[in-house]
Amino acid sequence: MTRLADLTVHHIPVCPFCQRLEILLSLKGCRSNVNFRVIDITQPRPDWLLKKTRGTTALPIMETTDGRIIKESLVIMQYLEDLYPKRAVAQPDPYRRALENMLTKMEGEFCTQGYIYVMNRNLERRDVLKEGMLNQYARLNDFLMEHSPTGRFLFEEFGWAQAVFTPFFMRFWFLEYYEDFQLPMDDQYARVRKWRDACISHPAAQQITKEETVKLYYDYAKGAGNGALLPGRRRSSFVFEPDWRARPWPPKKKYEHNATDEELGL
Repeated sequence: MTRLADLTVHHIPVCPFCQRLEILLSLKGCRSNVNFRVIDITQPRPDWLLKKTRGTTALPIMETTDGRIIKESLVIMQYLEDLYPKRAVAQPDPYRRALENMLTKMEGEFCTQGYIYVMNRNLERRDVLKEGMLNQYARLNDFLMEHSPTGRFLFEEFGWAQAVFTPFFMRFWFLEYYEDFQLPMDDQYARVRKWRDACISHPAAQQITKEETVKLYYDYAKGAGNGALLPGRRRSSFVFEPDWRARPWPPKKKYEHNATDEELGL
């Protein structure tokens, strides 16, 4: 049987799809047994990586010792779950696993709405996108109220669905910062707020901070994703140097002001 130490994950440290793997491995107690190799998304993908992926650029990817490649974060998660079953994260009961998968299926639209919202550059669309984000949270709230009205997580413990959603709950700190987005304090969002807050605070999900997210995702807030350069800028907010800790907090007013490299500490 392949050992986890025989695996390499090529990843972007702040990427939510990559963080899923780190959370899963942390829950299993074996995060340090997987080699994580950092890829700089501000540069074109290196030829050696494109050769491994047959030209695709999406990360993370997992590579076995014999060079076999596994793509897509949810697929990689399931591979790790099957490979290292001693500490199961997915539910073993078929019905509970089905509920887990139903909730996980809702992640795609939730993620898409959040990124469309933060990357918006049209002030007139802001309210519509806010409403769309609230609708996504309301859908999650309804699901949790139907299948898990009490407690903090979907089931008794932080598990599969939490590992899938938590990276986006954390990335959407950029909505709080750049769009002043907050969940209203009413019953329509009470259950999902409880779930979100419990997920964010879980010890297995502490790979990133709000400060790191806000600083690195500034360019996303201005409409440029995946390391792309904005007009008039020389460096992406995703560069490794200078370290994000040494940079000032970006300006919040994304619609009124275009920060320079100097203002961003780049």
